[in-house]
Amino acid sequence: MIHAPLYGLVLAGGASRRMQVDKAAIEYEGQTQLQRAFNLLSVVCSKTFVSVRADQVNDSTRIAYSQIVDRHTDLGPLAGIAAAQATHSNAAWLIMACDLPFINAQTLQYLIDHRDAEQMATAFRSTHDNLPEPLCTIWEPSSVAVVRNWIGIGQKCPRKLLINSSIALLEQPQSNALDNINTPAEHLEALKILQSRPLNINVQYFALFREQAGKRDELIVSVATSPALLYTELQQRYGFTLEMKQLKVAINNEFSEWNAALKQNDRVAFIPPVAGG
Repeated sequence: MIHAPLYGLVLAGGASRRMQVDKAAIEYEGQTQLQRAFNLLSVVCSKTFVSVRADQVNDSTRIAYSQIVDRHTDLGPLAGIAAAQATHSNAAWLIMACDLPFINAQTLQYLIDHRDAEQMATAFRSTHDNLPEPLCTIWEPSSVAVVRNWIGIGQKCPRKLLINSSIALLEQPQSNALDNINTPAEHLEALKILQSRPLNINVQYFALFREQAGKRDELIVSVATSPALLYTELQQRYGFTLEMKQLKVAINNEFSEWNAALKQNDRVAFIPPVAGG
C-alpha cells in the first residue's frame, strides 16, 4: 500500500490566555517552543508548516516559517487541522501542538513507524485518561471529509472526533511525552524537570567494544553530561577493559573532547586503537 505523503503542522495559533504570554515564544534549552517543534517535525515530514491566526502572520516569532492561516475562528486546534487539510487535501498530516516540551524524535518516529494508513488517524492514548491525544496525531486524507462534517454540525473538539471515529490507538513509548504546558506554574515545573532530565544518547560500538557490549549500537538513557561520564557509566555496565586515554571519542561523526557537553539525541562513538590495544 502506498501511503499519502506525510506533512507536518505545528499548532501555534492559540491565544495563550492561561499562560499569559505567547506559548510559542517560550524558550527551553535555548530554543523557542515553536522552533523546537518545527525542527522535530521537519526531520520526519516531507514538508512542515506552522498554523497561525490571520493576526499572527507577521509577528516576530512566526514570520520566518512557512505558514497555514486559519480559515475558521473560535474552533481552537480544529481550525488549524481543517486549514491544513484544505491547503493540501491529498497529504496526511502529523499535527503537533507547539507546547510539548517533553516530546522527542523517538516518540514521533514511533508514531510514524506504527502509522495505520487504512484508518482515519493514528493517535497516542493519553497516559492520564486513556483517551486519544489529538495534538500529536497523524490525520490521513480520509479524515478530510470527517473533519469538515464535524465542523459543519457545530462541533469543535478534535478529541471527541477521534473518540467517535475508527482510528489506530497506540501506547506512548514515553509516559510524559505529550504533557503540555498551559500555565506559568506548569512552565516552572517543566523547567525543573528539563534541567535534570536524562539524555537520550545513541551509542555506536566498534571493534572490541562491539564484542564486549554484544551489540553494534543502542539508545542509552543517561544523566551523563559528557563523553567521559558516559564512558564511565558504560564501562561499569559492560566491563570495558580499555582506558579513556587509549581511545578517541566522536559526537555526531566529529571527533570531540572528553569533557564536551552532551545534548539530547547526540550520537556518540568510542573509537579504540586499530589493533584493539
